[in-house]
Amino acid sequence: MNPMGNATGSTAAAGAPAPARRRGGTATARRRRAPMTWESWVIAGGILLLVLYCLAPFYWMFVSSLKGPGEITDNSLWPAAPTLVNYRGVFGGENHFGYAVRNSIIIAVATTGLAMVIAVSCGYALARLRFRGRNLVLGLVLASSMFPGVAIVTPLYQLFSDWGWIDQYQAMVVPNISFALPLAIFVLTTFFREMPWELEEAARVDGCGPVGAFSRVILPLAAPGVATTALLVFFAAWNEYLISSVVSITLASNPVTVALAKFAGDTEFQQPFGSQMAAGVVVTVPLIVLVLLFQRRIVRGLSAGGFR
Repeated sequence: MNPMGNATGSTAAAGAPAPARRRGGTATARRRRAPMTWESWVIAGGILLLVLYCLAPFYWMFVSSLKGPGEITDNSLWPAAPTLVNYRGVFGGENHFGYAVRNSIIIAVATTGLAMVIAVSCGYALARLRFRGRNLVLGLVLASSMFPGVAIVTPLYQLFSDWGWIDQYQAMVVPNISFALPLAIFVLTTFFREMPWELEEAARVDGCGPVGAFSRVILPLAAPGVATTALLVFFAAWNEYLISSVVSITLASNPVTVALAKFAGDTEFQQPFGSQMAAGVVVTVPLIVLVLLFQRRIVRGLSAGGFR
């Protein structure tokens, strides 16, 4: 027998997987450098068109807000002489737009807080408790969102007039909560159904009560879904116009949506197109900032209940 031959064979055998690893790495590199297929180009083009379609109105509103009174009717894609006169006019004159921003913040925050307390409780109960007609209850909750809001404007105005709620925050917070709850309950119910209930049972075994197990185990795990739902409710309350235009009459109680509709120019007989565009930018920017800050939580929350 040849010891050197055996050693050489063992060395060759030991080094045999190396080419396979190199081939695997080369294949991976080739896949990474693979050219885009026509399906990929079609998908990328569709996404680009969708982004342009969504951003074009905001871009035009921003460009129009930078145009002066003599240039506001010009259709150029960028103003020849950009100016901030429209932004100074937003918070000047008799517009009182600062009060409108304050009112919208109070209404949206109050609506979001109260709606989330109710929605989290209802969503957890519909997902955790086993009782007959559970799906029927969830279906009725969703069906209530299909009722047109314009059909209840007159009854609400009469009811709030009798209660003395006209020009009061609660006249806008209560309807906003009722409009936002169906979607919030549905999203949270779907999210809670995907939660690992074994963790809650383990917490109960370790001595936690129902409230302790929910607040210490389930609620932290449900943070992405709760944050996503809270943002959706906040956006809906911030953008609501129909009920607010009826129950908020004076400038002191108008939210930003109603204030924009009543916007006046800096001088008499002036069309406030530029000021309206500037106010629209001021109202939209906070929503964009919130989406950019919480985009990961929004994606996680919306996609959490989509797969089992």
